Amino acid sequence: MLRFECDYLEGAHPRILEKLEETNFEQTAGYGEDPHCENARKLICSACGRDDVDVHFLVGGTQTNFTVISSILRPHQGVVAAVTGHINVHETGAIEATGHKVLPLPSEDGKITAAQVREMYDAHWNDDTHEHMVQPGMVYISQPTENGTLYSKEELRALHETCEELELPLFLDGARMGYGLMSEENTLALEDIAALTDVFYIGGTKVGALFGEAIVIVNPALKKDFRYLIKQHGGMLAKGRLLGIQFETLFEDGLYFEIAEYADQLAMRLKEAFVKKGYPLRYDSYTNQQFPIMPNEHIDVIKDKYSFSFWEAVDASHSAVRFCTSWATKKEAVDQLIKDIEVL
Repeated sequence: MLRFECDYLEGAHPRILEKLEETNFEQTAGYGEDPHCENARKLICSACGRDDVDVHFLVGGTQTNFTVISSILRPHQGVVAAVTGHINVHETGAIEATGHKVLPLPSEDGKITAAQVREMYDAHWNDDTHEHMVQPGMVYISQPTENGTLYSKEELRALHETCEELELPLFLDGARMGYGLMSEENTLALEDIAALTDVFYIGGTKVGALFGEAIVIVNPALKKDFRYLIKQHGGMLAKGRLLGIQFETLFEDGLYFEIAEYADQLAMRLKEAFVKKGYPLRYDSYTNQQFPIMPNEHIDVIKDKYSFSFWEAVDASHSAVRFCTSWATKKEAVDQLIKDIEVL
């Protein structure tokens, strides 16, 4: 079975494993206060072009999302997100479990706009009964989105300016950030993301690490007591250096960007093959996730040899499916998939 259903099927990049073995018997302070975490913070700050941000390391994306979001919102507030946003559909109500409501906005491509945010904000405050309703308290987006689409620099700037005007902190989920940054259609540098958000995170779990996400807090108002909140939410890893070592390795010589670009290149080969075959694309993704609409009979033929994700039924005889490449996808697996698609 050749697997394409997600981008965290493999373990970790060999250089990370080598570094973990090399440092295995080091004795360091715990809870992220070790030299490796400190060096990783410096490397990430440098990549962001900032020396005034706080960097924290957590284990996984859901843990990161609910820790960040619950740290920002007051008890009566909710988080604005696309209806397709990860926190709305794939986190088992983790945000709601913290006592906060997700306030979904309609979206066809996984993105939301500054105009939508303003419309929701105005609708709330212009309602005479607004004190009886959940108040919009922050905005959540992801780059890339759940649908593999990308915010442009202009779109992110517009969201930033609107959120700043309305005093709504803007949080960017970067679980797949590497694949977005290295996309051939991307217009955002990491420095831009650091300038146009209040807080974001750099995903490691899906981009070469065994596990781990690096939270970058830009807005000074959100920094106070954040380590208390990490601990309270069960996110303070005693052996914190295991996270620091991984991000140290990913960022010390551009490995993070190199392996993300590799995955995107393979995904573009798949996209080209799907289009050549005549399959429409559910989303025009230029990242490592591809969403062809295939005849169900073709899906039935290849599903015994390949694993991939069902996305949605399009009509009685066609379905949208998702194929993911990753930093570790073998070129030979992509070659074989393309050959098998061609003869369907």
